[in-house]
Amino acid sequence: MSQRYAVVLAAGKGTRMKSELYKVLHPIAGKPMVEHVVDQLESCSVDETVTIVGHGADKVQDLLGDRVSYAVQEEQLGTGHAVMQAGKVLEGKSGTTLVVCGDTPLLTAETFADLMAHHEQTGAKATVLTAVTEEPDGYGRVLRDADGQVEKIVEHKDASAAERSVKEINSATYVFDNEALFTSLKNVGNDNVQGEYYLPDVIEILQREGETVSAFTAADFHETMGVNDRVALSEAEKWMKRRINEYWMRQGVTMTDPEQTYISRDAVIGPDTVLEPGTVLRGRTIIGSACRIGPHTELTESRVGDRTLVKQSVASMSDIGSDVKIGPFAHLRPETALDDGVRVGNFVELKKVSMGKNSKASHLSYLGDAEIGDAVNVGCGSITVNYDGKNKYLTKIEDGAFVGCNSNLIAPVSIGTGAYIAAGSTITDDVPGESLAIARSRQTTKDGYLKNDAAKN
Repeated sequence: MSQRYAVVLAAGKGTRMKSELYKVLHPIAGKPMVEHVVDQLESCSVDETVTIVGHGADKVQDLLGDRVSYAVQEEQLGTGHAVMQAGKVLEGKSGTTLVVCGDTPLLTAETFADLMAHHEQTGAKATVLTAVTEEPDGYGRVLRDADGQVEKIVEHKDASAAERSVKEINSATYVFDNEALFTSLKNVGNDNVQGEYYLPDVIEILQREGETVSAFTAADFHETMGVNDRVALSEAEKWMKRRINEYWMRQGVTMTDPEQTYISRDAVIGPDTVLEPGTVLRGRTIIGSACRIGPHTELTESRVGDRTLVKQSVASMSDIGSDVKIGPFAHLRPETALDDGVRVGNFVELKKVSMGKNSKASHLSYLGDAEIGDAVNVGCGSITVNYDGKNKYLTKIEDGAFVGCNSNLIAPVSIGTGAYIAAGSTITDDVPGESLAIARSRQTTKDGYLKNDAAKN
């Protein structure tokens, strides 16, 4: 097999987005559009990818790192001019070159692979990825001759009434013989209203030279969608969401309302898990089997074991074991780790906390910077007082300890194995194992106080 290259066009700012964020960095399913494209190129074994950057170059490079090579388009002088910049890396090499826009996040590795295979099998010098739609307005039309070969591509504004009736459109994704591409680019002019160098002109040049120009039709028109404004961004999000959700449902995941379920492209979900409406899975969130997530739950970059329930809660960068029950209305902040069988109830907030097997904090508690052992009970309203205004300190609660309701544990402090903290205590000193700690003022009751007070009046 010959070498395969790719050129990703990612230099445009995207003025129609009306945003300070450069167009290709706008996210779809939680991931920037250009990263979707690069992910798919890597999946179909492209040997080298050159990303053309201009506006937002630093941010695109920060995102993609060394996964691709880069070429800079200093001036925005059209798609042909953009591809010319890749000549510094690719010119003179033999092989097949795919040119794709960085704002086409729905294109798949399967389509890229099939497109390149079709191009190589036909011996064409150029192949256009096309799609068929019942609403082709605004798209360039692909016109074929009687033998089915590409005759020409006509822009919508230049097409006749008969040409506008054609349903096959140009997706602006192409494959070229690499040497023919860069040779032809030298003959592309800018004698047009915009004064730009257009990549489709290469198609006409090759046809005039008698070279074969082929076309490959994508199975799904929506896959070829380009994103130029916020309306198209929302459409692309909708189609990506549908694709992701359908994939996981076919893998054995139940979604009671797929339209209200949002799953990152990088999330992983085990079979027999149920996702309730309003569930949002962000980033590389991994969920085990037979879990129930939601309703109205958001998990970000977190891991969840098997048979765990997370209800109406939020977790970020947390590690949650199996047979755990969370919520409703719990908040797990980064670096929280819950072992198997843990119970975290309503209005409990955890930050940088580890909880051992079968421990529980059932209601109305804040636990921050704490190491909690196995089978510990943290009573309602208890707090680890971890911050003195400048520094944060650790609280340690060992196996089997019982922390009574409304207790304040003033860190740094340790509670020993099997120790008991009486309700309402403020603990400032370490408590040895198997001990009872009471830290509250003695109750004083003035019998008949209000009666006597009333008599005076």
